This record gives sequence, C-alpha cells and structure tokens, in this order.
Amino acid sequence: MPDLEAPAATAVTLANVELAARRLKGVITKTPLMLNLGLSRAYDATILLKREDLQVVRSYKIRGAYNKIATLAATVPARRIVCASAGNHAQGVAYACQLLGLQGDIFMPAQTPAQKVDKVRLFGSDMVEIHLTGRTFDDCYHAAQAYCDERGSTFVHPFDDLAIVEGQATVGLEILKSTRKPIDFCFMPIGGGGLASGLASVFRQLSPATKLIGVQPLGAPSMHDAIRAGRRQALASLDTFVDGAAVKCPGELTFEICQALLDEIHLVPEGQVCEDLLKMYNEEGMVLEPAGTLAISALHAYADQIKGKTVVCVVSGSNNDITRMEDIKERAQRHQGLKHYFMVTFNQVPGALRRFVNNVLAEGDDIIQFQYIKKNNKEKGPVFIGVEVKKPHDVEGIKARMVEEGFGFEYLNGQQDFLSLLV
Repeated sequence: MPDLEAPAATAVTLANVELAARRLKGVITKTPLMLNLGLSRAYDATILLKREDLQVVRSYKIRGAYNKIATLAATVPARRIVCASAGNHAQGVAYACQLLGLQGDIFMPAQTPAQKVDKVRLFGSDMVEIHLTGRTFDDCYHAAQAYCDERGSTFVHPFDDLAIVEGQATVGLEILKSTRKPIDFCFMPIGGGGLASGLASVFRQLSPATKLIGVQPLGAPSMHDAIRAGRRQALASLDTFVDGAAVKCPGELTFEICQALLDEIHLVPEGQVCEDLLKMYNEEGMVLEPAGTLAISALHAYADQIKGKTVVCVVSGSNNDITRMEDIKERAQRHQGLKHYFMVTFNQVPGALRRFVNNVLAEGDDIIQFQYIKKNNKEKGPVFIGVEVKKPHDVEGIKARMVEEGFGFEYLNGQQDFLSLLV
C-alpha cells in the first residue's frame, strides 16, 4: 500500500503544479486524453490514452525542462545550461533554451538514435551544442557533470529535481481535468522516475482511489529493484533497447516519491514492447518509441484486473528512428515465438544439410539464416541457423527431431548480445 504519511508524499504541492501549468501555457500542447476503441475492446475496459506523443517535442519532457529552466532564466543569463539525456529530455532542454534565449550543452549517449539527435538540433537551433559520449545515459550524465564543474555551468537534471517533477506533474493535472469519470487504474512508464513521481503526487491528492502502476522494461528495472530492496542501487547491467527508460539508478527524490505513492511497478519484456509498438503502428497509425509503449504493454498482465474498469495509459513519446524498425520487428517475432536461432553441430560429410532440412524441419518451417564455414581436419563444425515457424510451439518439434537425428545444438534466443552480432 502507498505510504501517504511519508515526507516524500507531500513534496509536490498542487499549488506548485498549478503554477507550473500556468508557466507552461503557450509553450506546450495540451495533449488529448483519447478513448482507444481497439484496446478497449481487447480488454473489455475503457482504455484512455494520454497522448504525450503529440506534444510539441513529441514527448512530455518539455514540461519539466521548461518549468525548471524558466525559473533559472532570470538568475543565470550568463551561464550555459547543461543536460544529460537519452534523447527526449535533451529535446525539451534544447527547445527551452531556444525559447528563453539561453546557450546550452546537450550530452547524449553515442548510440542515441539519429532521429533524436537531429530533433535536438532542430529544437535548439543555434542555441545548443551537442556532445555524443558514452554508451548509456549514466555515462553521458557523468560527462555532463564533469563539464559543469569545469565551466561553472548550470546542470538541469532529467528527473531528480523538484521543479522537473512539478513540470511533469502537469500531465496528471491535465488527465484529471479531462474526464469526470473516476479513473480506476493509471499506467505510467518509469525511467528515472520524474513522470511517475509527478503523476503519483497529483493523483494521490485529487484521485486517491486510482491504482497507480509504474512500468519499466525488464532489462532496465532500476526503480523496481530499488523499491524492492528498500534503497537506491545501481543496476549491474542494463539493456538500453528501451532507451527512453534505460536508467541504471533512480533519482533520490523520485525514488522516495515512487516508493511512497506507487501501488506497484510492473516489468515488461522488451519483446512485448516491440510487439505492441508494431501493433499500435499497424492498427492505430500511432508511431511510438519503445518507452512510449511501456504503459500499453503492461495491460496484458492486468487483463483480469482492469476488465470493466476505466484505465489511463500515458503514451510518453514518439521519438523513434525508422531505421530501428527491422530490429523491433525481429525482437517482436522472437517474443511471439515465431523466430528461433540455434548453434547446431553438423558432421562435416556430404548430405548433412539435406538430412537436416528433410528430417528436422517440418512443412511450413523456413530457414531464414544460415552461416557455416567448413573447417579442414575437423569431423564436426558449428552452424548458425535461424528458423521461422508458423506457430510458437512448432519449435519444440524442431528441438525433438534434432535430438532424434543426432544433431547437437544450443538454443540462442535468450542470448541477445550474441544475436545482435549475427542477426
């Protein structure tokens, strides 16, 4: 149960959120809370999507960034603004710098999708300089902090700042002002926790009966693990595929608020995110980024609980690079059980491949990848094989027939780092 008596529970006041909303008027888009008929029918519930993907910078991050920087503008006109971001916060800071006439330095991971980098340049115009460094958000965060220390610049944190949280909290204010119908569930994505902290703070004060569910990717469960352990702790490893929510350690403030106010945090496999991202694109015409799809992807696990209920999902952003779509489709098909990869040991004799195709594969099974290099003076050789099947359980037949035919094999679908090199 939420700890409404904890000090963090009262950190965000409605008065300050209302002030932030007035500050943001004319800067942001008041995004719609839209009924989604497809999801509503699928879950036999009223599913409302808060469309922050339609925001001016295509994510909610402009709210917190502008709210924070606008309070600084009068006191630091001669100092540069610095931020670290996986992409969306960077766009918000860049746009705020342009609007407020402030110079900024934007630090982003080296592998940030090109689309997000280009958008930062667009929104920042000639007011910002981009620095691509490190593999993860945490890497560029440390680089940005060092840069600030050297130059005396002003750092704008992507989530662990009260003014940032209050800006993001305006999403919750808009949701509750957009409908008179009681909201039973609200699903929200979590990276560092700024959005979830703001939403939870507003809902607990204005709609305390709403069940608040934070959603994180399975490969980046920083807030989930911290709350379970009762303390903040950095993840030992991080899957950065859902880049907008890939944070090794939650913020101090956001951890305290989320720990006090959220009902649950649910973890979603990256493959499920990919499946739902493609579904929303194909069926709804919505172009979402992986982090923007997290709240929708959590609905599968709550199907029984939300039946007949009114549910809000915060669609947090749409900054996706079209060049990632093949990777997204690949991950979705693996998650659906339609693509499978093996390292198979072949006898280096004529006819081995023919025997595999004839005796192991069934009608409808299709080899989609095959890599083999014949080695001299070796009786056996490894072969990397990818197979596409019609139904998920068909792979069990393939495994059984490989055993019957004497083919040794290793199943590779769970080894993402390895597959990323070959697929």
